[in-house]
Amino acid sequence: MGIRLTLFFTRGVSLQEWAQNGMLDREVALYHALQERNVQTNFITHGLAYDLQYADRLKDIHIYCNRKGRSPERYEGWLPFLHALPLLRSDVIKTNQMNGADLALRAARFYRKPLIARCGYLWSEFSEIEHGVGSPLAIKARRIEDDVFRAAHSIVVTTAMMRDSISKRLPEAASKLHVIPNFVETNRFVPMNLTAEVDLLFIGRLHPQKNLENLLAAIRPLEVTLRVIGSGPLEHDLRARFSDLNGRVQWLGNLPNAELPAQINRARMFILPSHYEGHPKTLIEAMACGKATIGGRSPGIREIIQHEKNGWLCETHPDSIRAAIQHLVQHPELREVLGKNARQFAVENYALDPLAEREYRLLLKASQKVGTFQG
Repeated sequence: MGIRLTLFFTRGVSLQEWAQNGMLDREVALYHALQERNVQTNFITHGLAYDLQYADRLKDIHIYCNRKGRSPERYEGWLPFLHALPLLRSDVIKTNQMNGADLALRAARFYRKPLIARCGYLWSEFSEIEHGVGSPLAIKARRIEDDVFRAAHSIVVTTAMMRDSISKRLPEAASKLHVIPNFVETNRFVPMNLTAEVDLLFIGRLHPQKNLENLLAAIRPLEVTLRVIGSGPLEHDLRARFSDLNGRVQWLGNLPNAELPAQINRARMFILPSHYEGHPKTLIEAMACGKATIGGRSPGIREIIQHEKNGWLCETHPDSIRAAIQHLVQHPELREVLGKNARQFAVENYALDPLAEREYRLLLKASQKVGTFQG
């Protein structure tokens, strides 16, 4: 008999949002790989009935959503009972991120199911950076994380840095921690023999975290071209201030993940000058495509890029970003070496199948604890 897994989406997130942001196919790839290992997955989303329209794309993944359009507060309050049947039948409950993990914890406690607390970044640390260490959101995020981590059967994080941070905060949780990085579909994200159309490619949210303002300032005096894929709260301001820099910047908005391999291969270099990251998927996808990558010397990036080996690190201010771009533009042979090393690194560390197998082994172990919730 297979394993029945229920995944709780991040608070407020829907399948519709995943699709609109171009993330849907990438996010479900892991669960399709788990299906091949006889894992049946339920998605509990925060979307309205529109989410049900993605059933065909999700194949045998079952969708449970806010189909009657309740207010977010009412939906969250009643969620463990609205979706009682799939939760009751589940062998394991899993979180996608920590924002909303309190709902998964409540359901796991009520139905006495083992909980896998997975997060791709530490919500508390991001909240402290964006809102302040003593801000109400940062305090709330840390409280939820601590409650969830203490109660979980297993904790899955994407980097050793996250593991060490949690171990320091909660020594009693150290034995439950597992590092499973984000995956890349290395059979899709491959080097292609495509003509380069632009010098630089950026993919990501247009958010202060991503440092796109300093990237645009860095290239202003250079004769290089940049393609920007993504959307976000800074889009209007950045486009108003920088426009297209006399035709050198292209703003493409969100694109489906299926289109990204070709887009990456049509650029000479990929750049992600963020101030901080968790475990950036677009970076490792670019590396899998054999691209020379430039990254900010920032948490979450400096743990992936090995300077002058599989990529190039720079500081996050415009002068350093500009110097990195100029150096790689002037040394095509270096770009080629960095790109080859990046591809090898991505295949060895982030290929989907071995990471899906590690996830499966963790699910198998947790599923044997049904009815013995420890929190």
